[in-house]
Amino acid sequence: MKKTPRRPEPRQWQWRPAPSRGVLDTATELHDLREALRQEINTHAEARDDRLLDGVAHSLVLVASELATNAIRHGRPPTVVELFQHEGSFLLTVSDHDLGTEPRVAGDRPPGEGGFGLQIARRLAVDVGWYRTSTTKVVWAEIGT
Repeated sequence: MKKTPRRPEPRQWQWRPAPSRGVLDTATELHDLREALRQEINTHAEARDDRLLDGVAHSLVLVASELATNAIRHGRPPTVVELFQHEGSFLLTVSDHDLGTEPRVAGDRPPGEGGFGLQIARRLAVDVGWYRTSTTKVVWAEIGT
């Protein structure tokens, strides 16, 4: 992730209707977020709810979970997760209200000690970045083609 705050590439991103926007206050709500995203993507793809996620959808759910976990653990509530789409690409944004910190990739750690959320996002996404508004810090990831 680049250290300089930046917004995603300008495109005609279309906001995906509920449940694509989730407000989280605790880590226990992550299960509901993952399920809502899975259902939204499968519904959009006209697939059955119990179908195995394809690569893009699987990556999207994993990155959403990792970024939301980071925001809950290191940010200030509430955490807001939104999903936008442009053709075959998805833009996932996760915001919290802690303007005093910047997202950072964890250094070397043994497996199992956590801290790999941004690394996972960087590996699975086309692009990852962050920026601040007057009230929120937003971390975003573009996933898809």
